[in-house]
Amino acid sequence: MGHVGIVTEGQPYAMPMLYARADEVLYLHGAPLSRLLKGLADGIPMCLTVTLVDGLVLARSAFHSSVNYRSVLVIGRGRAIRDRDEKLAALDTLVEHMAPGRTREARGPSPQELRATEVIELPIDEASAKIRTGPPADAARDYALPIWAGELPLGLAVGEPVSDERCSVPVSASALGWSRGRASELTPE
Repeated sequence: MGHVGIVTEGQPYAMPMLYARADEVLYLHGAPLSRLLKGLADGIPMCLTVTLVDGLVLARSAFHSSVNYRSVLVIGRGRAIRDRDEKLAALDTLVEHMAPGRTREARGPSPQELRATEVIELPIDEASAKIRTGPPADAARDYALPIWAGELPLGLAVGEPVSDERCSVPVSASALGWSRGRASELTPE
């Protein structure tokens, strides 16, 4: 997930959003009636941030405790995608980012659903990344303290798929690929 931030009518807003990258462009989508998507479609300045937390850094002092992470910030102006084929391709990119192989399994958007979805393209023209890795950096005098210090790695784990109670078909390849860590190995049937 990313967080998209804008300022509209003097008020800052930040919302979590699914995003996908294709080459040097990011795609976002949502309801065209939302304040955020209206602003993005109008090309107001925006930012998108993504952060992955890799671990807690527990130092001997609270002051030197930290978090190991990877983050990126993209700044720019979005553009609403109005061309039908371009919009469908962007939506496919979003779906494939979420679950590789899913566009071959799921029904695409109906004309009504396509009209009810705003798709924004954000060129990656200005971006910065920030990373923190490694152990605590305590004050020299604190290394002698009898306090445990180190890194507590954190990660994401994918559980087993849980079928919708109204679904009687077997779990799809895209869901199984995620649950078994093989999403990138899926091939077309």
